[in-house]
Parts: sequence; C-alpha cells; structure tokens
Amino acid sequence: MKNKFLAIMLTAGCLCQFLSSATLDAASIRETPLVRAVKRAQTAVVNIHTEKSAEESNSVFGTTNRGKINGMGTGIVIDERGYLVTNNHVIAGVDSLEVSLHDGSRYSAHVVTFDREHDLAIIKVDGNPKLDVMKIGTSSDLMLGETVIAVGNAFGYVHTVTSGIISSLSRDVEVNEEQQYKNLIQTDASINPGNSGGPLLNLDGEVIGINVAIRAGAQRIGFAIPIDDARELIAKLMSVEVLEKMYHGLTTRCVHNGGGHELIVDRVKSGSPADKAGMKPGDVIVRMGTVGINDGVDLERSLLGVRSTDSVPVTIVRNETEQQLSLTLERIQNGQFVHGVESPKNQTEPVVYSQAGAWDVLGLKLVELAETNKSRVSPRYRGGMQVTNVRPGSPAASNGIKRGDILVGLHVWETVNEENISYVLDHPQLETFSPLKFFILRNGETLYGHLSLKNIPKTASR
Repeated sequence: MKNKFLAIMLTAGCLCQFLSSATLDAASIRETPLVRAVKRAQTAVVNIHTEKSAEESNSVFGTTNRGKINGMGTGIVIDERGYLVTNNHVIAGVDSLEVSLHDGSRYSAHVVTFDREHDLAIIKVDGNPKLDVMKIGTSSDLMLGETVIAVGNAFGYVHTVTSGIISSLSRDVEVNEEQQYKNLIQTDASINPGNSGGPLLNLDGEVIGINVAIRAGAQRIGFAIPIDDARELIAKLMSVEVLEKMYHGLTTRCVHNGGGHELIVDRVKSGSPADKAGMKPGDVIVRMGTVGINDGVDLERSLLGVRSTDSVPVTIVRNETEQQLSLTLERIQNGQFVHGVESPKNQTEPVVYSQAGAWDVLGLKLVELAETNKSRVSPRYRGGMQVTNVRPGSPAASNGIKRGDILVGLHVWETVNEENISYVLDHPQLETFSPLKFFILRNGETLYGHLSLKNIPKTASR
C-alpha cells in the first residue's frame, strides 16, 4: 500500500513538472517576434491630444465662428529630453498640445518647428521628463511582404497595435492640390485617424517609417514616410543653426551598412568650429558629447543646448583609427560667427532689426518678439515679429494690419526673426508669390489675408 501511494505521488510530481514545462513552452511560443518588437518600441511612442479653435476667417476683417475641436495623433521620441517627431498636419493650427506616455502620465507640449511641404514637425514635451528614444532602423533594405507593425492613437484608442505587411514601395500619393507625398511605403497594417505621426516598425522593433496617410474609402491601404527620408528632413528641422543660432560648419551624409548607420563628413567649411577642431572630409563621427552618432539627427540633437563657451568631446574614426577631438561651437550674431560670447538668457528687451525691405515692400516695421512676450503666441508658433508701425497707403495698411499685431507667417514660411523676413523678401521668386499670403495674431486669434506686391522696388534697400 505504501509503495502504491509513493507511485501515485511520483506520477503526480512528474505530471506537475510536465505541466510546468508545457506552460513555459507555451509562454515562449506566445512571445513571438512581433510581441517582442512591440515591447521594445512601445515606451518610445506617445499619444498626442490637440485642441484648436473652430474658427474660419477669409481676411483680417472676416467674421469668425468660435468653438473648439479636439484632435489626435501620435509621436515618436527622438531625444530623451522630450523632442518628438510627428506629422505637421497633426499640429497645424492647434491652440494647445498634450501628450500621454505609455505609463499614462500626461504632459503639455509645444511646437518647435515644422515642414509643411514634407508634413513633418518637431514638438517638445514640457517639464523635461526623461524619455525612452525610439530605436532607428533603415528603409534602405525593405522587402515586399515583410511583416510590419503600426503603433498609434487610432481614433483616440491610445497605443493601438496593428500588424500587416509591406504591400508596395516608392508610392507617390497626392492628397490634394497642396499636399503631395513622394516615395511612400504602402502597408496593409491598419492605419486610422490618430495614427498619423506614429511609427511603422519592423520585427526588430526599429522604426522604418512614419505613418502619414490612408486611402479614403479603401481597406488596409495605408502609407508611411520612409525613415531614411524622414531622418534627413528631421536633421534639418533640428539644426542648431536654425533653432539656436549656433554654428559647427559640417556637411555630412549618412551611409547604411548592413542595417547599421554611419555619419560621414562630406565637407568642413574653412575657418569653422569643425575645421578648428581638426575634423576632415571622410571622418566617421562616432560620438558627440554623450550621444552616439548614427546620422545627422543625432549630430544636431547632440549639440542642442550646447553653449559657445563649452568644449564638446568628439570621437571620430579616420583611416580605421579612432581619434578624440574637441569641438567648440560659435554663436551667430548679425550674420557673424562669434566665439565664446553668450547672449543674455533672460533677455527682456526685443531685438530691433533694420528692415528697410519690409518697410519698402510691405509697409511694416517689425521687432522680434521678446522671450517674455512669447506667452502671447499659441503653441503652434515658435514666436513672431511684432508690428511697431504701419506705413499709410501700404499693402499692410490696405489689408488692415495694425500696430501690436504679431506677424507669424508669410507665404509658406514662419516669421520668427529678421532672417525669416529677409528670406521671403529676397526670394528670387517673390513676384510669383503675389498676392503674398500673411498670417497675424491679434487678441489670440490667427487671421490671414493677402498683400499685393505689384510695386516691388527693383532694388529695395534691405
């Protein structure tokens, strides 16, 4: 009887061990490459919630219908300090931005810069949370039929995951007369309103595209911007020269090697900080400060926040030998590069520029909006130029622009500083822009109109 009981116990023990082993095997089988890819990437995806005024105005004198419209989108973390990339159409015209993270925490955010033509924008999370950065793949070796995953804020259902395959490559898509896309990835992974700006992932959990559009009326026909194309544009949007008026003097190109990335120096401008640091064409930039460098986005973000009094350690590979250099940026002031000079961080007085061109052509005198006054500008804009005088009888006066208005855009470009104004007024195709569309802020409302440029001086004094 005792031996029989022992046999039963042994059998039960074996059965338990078998069930335990089977459970582990089942868990292993269930955790597919797709599951692992989502786990790797999900904390670097954010959900974007927007609010904009439901008002339309066809001129600065037009009537407006007021209300609020809630919008949604998705963003990808590209820098741990809170810089995100999304689509421009997600943030265009919004009054407020909020993002929610994978852990459920919510933060306000603001627009840093954008590219209307290519439908990309950079926004930054306020409050300086430390975020996980999305792992970057390449779109240079994509395969038809390859499994891909879309993650995003689909119809407001945050962190929705869908999967499918790459259906086609190099698709050109025209959404309307103002928005066309080139060289898109087509996928049958379900992409819905709210997915815009989110990642299209491969099975390694790397982003290989930015979801941007769907085919209205179709089923499972969605499109994404190839990540290699997007990263080239993101690098320009995050340029320290554009965002912070800092200068390094490097022209680079990214090379994709077997799934990896290398940033190679193409040109070093003579006398630039990079030249003084000893950098040369052909160098491979491995590290800049504390940031590992894969492409131009990493280069630019590694230098954001660096002062012209700081020395940044640089690791390069030259002739297959690793070398250590030191780079000191220079500040751009009035078109000149200034070494070791910092502008006051708490500047209260506006910077006044000589803008004879704006006065001659538009009839406007403008000053850059001071930091202390930027709270008057909604998150959709990085700043603006405040109108201090309007010439009677000028195009500006004829269109109702007044002193105190804030000019935030001309044609398709923002007007944050004097360089932006000069770029438009010195543009070789300026006459073709006539009438020149303008955007102003007045009492918190965005108004727009058109300036006739029929009498452009042939040699306006700029």
